[in-house]
Amino acid sequence: MLKIEDLQHVAISVTDVERSREFYKSILALEEIERPDFNFPGAWFSLGNRQLHLIQKPDAKTLRGSTEVDGMDGHFALRVRSYRETIEHLKAKDIPFRDYPVNPTPWPQIYLTDPDGNVIELNAARLD
Repeated sequence: MLKIEDLQHVAISVTDVERSREFYKSILALEEIERPDFNFPGAWFSLGNRQLHLIQKPDAKTLRGSTEVDGMDGHFALRVRSYRETIEHLKAKDIPFRDYPVNPTPWPQIYLTDPDGNVIELNAARLD
């Protein structure tokens, strides 16, 4: 019987790894970690005990280029310490987002896209 132990990483396709690297480092403040020397461009980031892998593949079979955020699109979610501080940070960086402080989940949500249109949910344990 198959027994899954945990989620190890999430990989997303990007069209320009340098542009995406800058977004994930400067906007989301993720720590870049060492990546094996694959034969294609990419970058890896730490998400605590998990990882986010960026893979440069301009012809990837995912939605591209839209800044219209829809939480029903495929996405990954990151927990943030403060909902209010996250909203302030995104506004200061001129990053478009949609926020849902009250929604069917027990946590407030913020949705944004990276430069390639990959949808990211930021959520907090509580509304502050």
